[in-house]
Amino acid sequence: MKEILRIWCKRKWLLLGLLLMGGFPGLAQIDSAWSRTATDTSRNKMVQDAIYNRPFIQLGKTTTAVGGYLEGNTNYFVTDGISEGYSMELRRFNIFLYSTIARRIKFLSELEFEHGTKEIGLETAQLDFEINPAFNLRMGILVVPIGAFNQNHDSPKWEFIERPLVTTNLIPSTLSEVGFGIHGKVYAPQKVFTYDVYLVNGLQDGLILNAEGRTSLPAGKDPSMFDQDNNGRPMLSTKLAFRHRKLGEVGISYYGGIYNTYKIDGIPVTSKKRLALYALDFNTTLGRAVVNGEFAHARLQLPPALGPAFGNRQAGGYLEVVYTVLQKTLLDYPKTALNANLRIEMVDYNIGQFSETGTRRRDDIRAIVPGISIRPSANTVIRANYRYHWTRDLLGNPPARTGGFQVGFASYF
Repeated sequence: MKEILRIWCKRKWLLLGLLLMGGFPGLAQIDSAWSRTATDTSRNKMVQDAIYNRPFIQLGKTTTAVGGYLEGNTNYFVTDGISEGYSMELRRFNIFLYSTIARRIKFLSELEFEHGTKEIGLETAQLDFEINPAFNLRMGILVVPIGAFNQNHDSPKWEFIERPLVTTNLIPSTLSEVGFGIHGKVYAPQKVFTYDVYLVNGLQDGLILNAEGRTSLPAGKDPSMFDQDNNGRPMLSTKLAFRHRKLGEVGISYYGGIYNTYKIDGIPVTSKKRLALYALDFNTTLGRAVVNGEFAHARLQLPPALGPAFGNRQAGGYLEVVYTVLQKTLLDYPKTALNANLRIEMVDYNIGQFSETGTRRRDDIRAIVPGISIRPSANTVIRANYRYHWTRDLLGNPPARTGGFQVGFASYF
């Protein structure tokens, strides 16, 4: 028995070595076979591919290409009978830069301008070293693979003006961090599997030390994340996803680690506090309808002195349906698509009960968003939404109700 185990282990490590060196005989053949037999290449694209699945323009005869997108909209909202009237905004202007440095070495960056020049940020600046379809190295400023939207967030890909609540108020999209790790893709007949594993600096003390008066993962983003870790303990971000050509894609992901500064100048000043964020996402096509969904759950260790306003558990999710009503030539734009859209969503910032009374804590928001959109091209969308959401405070008082219209556009260029 020992001899059998010894031989099996040797073969296992030999297979792994061949895989890392790109010598595994089946993967490249399956990869090319998948490409040859696919009648609809979009069905082969997965969330993991989103960061490269964008239109680029090559600069002359170089290996460098540029691209980007523009997004703008107008808003009119009323909250409990009070309105501030109409407002217009140029919400985002993003520029991509891509380069093939050498064979199987790629560089990608994205610079984002929000609300004109009010906020400017470097969203991506990464190097990819392709060793094998199933094993690749990535390093730099990475878009963390938590959920689906964080990796696939470009506005021209979506029929709704606002990003889903769970991806902004719970998962802090867009979450980009300095780090490194591995990712890969394994093919099988009719199926694809992907994985991502990264170590990143991680969210910081702003999770609880913020002006919002509640636990807030988005407030844990800090500019210092790009040059140092606040506690010397990187966070782990990992995702597994599976796609069937006919059924769609489902992914599960995790992001977590120590978030607080627990020592100063090497001297412990408090105990370590841990964050664990889990997400489930899926997408599928049912006839003319595309269905997307994402759900997330966060658990945190908190100082007991914070009190009940700070929740140690949060959860949220959304479900949306995009139905293509018609697709035809309109005003000389071929294959113009008219879509009817609906999204329902919610986020609960404080799951639990008051210890004194046993009653439920509230502090949540729920929304329903119907809308229509027109796509004169696959890369350009004109959209109109009606948004209605209601927000409850911690004590569960009658909710504040907000309703309003939004009209906007988004386009790659």
